Amino acid sequence: MKGQEFHPSVLELARGQNFAALTTLLPSGHPQTRVMWVDAGEQHLLINTELHRQKFRNVERDPRVTLMIWDREDPNRFVEVRGEVVEKVEGPEAREHIDELSHKYRGRPYQTQIRSERVVLRIAPLRQVIRIPS
Repeated sequence: MKGQEFHPSVLELARGQNFAALTTLLPSGHPQTRVMWVDAGEQHLLINTELHRQKFRNVERDPRVTLMIWDREDPNRFVEVRGEVVEKVEGPEAREHIDELSHKYRGRPYQTQIRSERVVLRIAPLRQVIRIPS
């Protein structure tokens, strides 16, 4: 599935040192939200997690997600992207990606012990809501 093109503000916030709230759906249908590091390619938002985590099990069952990314300098400036996980990338690429994210957010390689295996969730946008106050 090919999503729509990203609004420039989505790319700016996703590529900066800003956090995202990722919402997935639990088996019961209730939402689960976690604060995450975020990144963006040309066509997808990128979230890195591990295979054993609930958020990964959620998107395996139901790929619909929402990401809210806010400006760390001005939390009233944010974007919301509703979309779907269209690809999951494991292996060396996912491991390299978590190091890239760690450098972006912490200035050093990823140092937390990996319990299972890293995976990159590639999220295609279906709807974008931009909140940029004037």
